[in-house]
Amino acid sequence: VQLQASGGGLVQAGGSLRLSCAASGPSFSIYSLGWFRQAPGKERKFVAAVNQSGTGTYYEDSVKGRSTISRDNAKNTVYLQMNKVKPEDTAVYYCAARNECSMGLSQANYNYWGQGTQVTVSS
Repeated sequence: VQLQASGGGLVQAGGSLRLSCAASGPSFSIYSLGWFRQAPGKERKFVAAVNQSGTGTYYEDSVKGRSTISRDNAKNTVYLQMNKVKPEDTAVYYCAARNECSMGLSQANYNYWGQGTQVTVSS
């Protein structure tokens, strides 16, 4: 499967953004999906994950309560909605897919990666 992330850009603190990740290739619905981010000079870290069916989600603490990960299997797309963004949300955001029903919380759990989309939050 190939993943293409989009939706990044410059947003003011307190605003909202929605990232999308479109997948091409067979059997999108069998994969669980995740979002990660990498801030300048730092390691890539987990942000959110959704299971195969879309009924289960998990969030990293700093985005919990102001972010929503969702998927549309008919459109082969996974989304990350972020509200009340903060300057510390500035990073390159990556989507990822794994060949399992359950969610993965670390990079090593994922088999496929998108190219990343830059999000910059101004204060």
